[in-house]
Amino acid sequence: MITSVLLGAGCGLGLWALVVWAAPPRPPLAAVLARLHHQPEPAPILSADGGGWAARAGRRLTPALQALGLPGTSLGRDLAVLGRDVDAHLAEKATLTILGLLTPTALAVLMALLGASLDPVMPVLLAAGGAALGFLTPDLRVRADAKQRRADFRQALSAYLDLVVVSLAGGAGADGALTDAATVGHGWAFTQLRRALDVARLTRIPPATALARLGTEIGSRDLAELAASLSLAGTEGARVRNSLAARAKSLRTHLLTDTDAAARAATERLGLPWGLLFLGFLIFLGYPALHQILTGL
Repeated sequence: MITSVLLGAGCGLGLWALVVWAAPPRPPLAAVLARLHHQPEPAPILSADGGGWAARAGRRLTPALQALGLPGTSLGRDLAVLGRDVDAHLAEKATLTILGLLTPTALAVLMALLGASLDPVMPVLLAAGGAALGFLTPDLRVRADAKQRRADFRQALSAYLDLVVVSLAGGAGADGALTDAATVGHGWAFTQLRRALDVARLTRIPPATALARLGTEIGSRDLAELAASLSLAGTEGARVRNSLAARAKSLRTHLLTDTDAAARAATERLGLPWGLLFLGFLIFLGYPALHQILTGL
């Protein structure tokens, strides 16, 4: 009875996914009218990638996932940090979920055709596990990659602040020092800083505003605090230099603290393998003596 219910639920889920893929639901009228009267927001500073074959294959299923409220705000920021399109990510989730659902089923059918006897519950469990794995894997990968990229951005921001302080000490203005320091470095972090400053120059907004927007999109509290410091310090070179020097020193202290904490955590994680190795060594040395004692009795 349970097997029949699970098989029926799996078939119904597959048919629903195929129907949604063939005829995606239309948005409600209220949402369309709200979109027409909505004031356009400033274009995001971060660029987005369209994704690969998995994103193209599951593009028709993205409205169904968006109707479920996916992705969340936190995951959306992680996608923005990595430069990945939200629709492409949802399409990839849908494609991997369907593949995880159908692959064990196809293997079970193939083995049944070859004459192998299988427990009917096992293919259902494997299909459910494969679907869950395909649904969650893209989110876990995005969160891990975004965490690493934020850590790299934090280190690059510390170097950027040092360069800005040096440029201010050389007599450059606040805006010129920010631009000159951004043109010196390389990598993803400095590219985003240059893009934010270019947006500020082309749209005639203060650089602090553009940096604050970039900090919001990335989810970097350090960059948001830097923008706030620039806004409060104004345009006077001495005040800006002192403020940024203090911010750079504080950021370096936080980086050293985080690095020390990560090293201590890695050292603690090494305790378990060393303990298991020592236990195995004791068993290796003590087993012959114990065997002799037991056989001698």
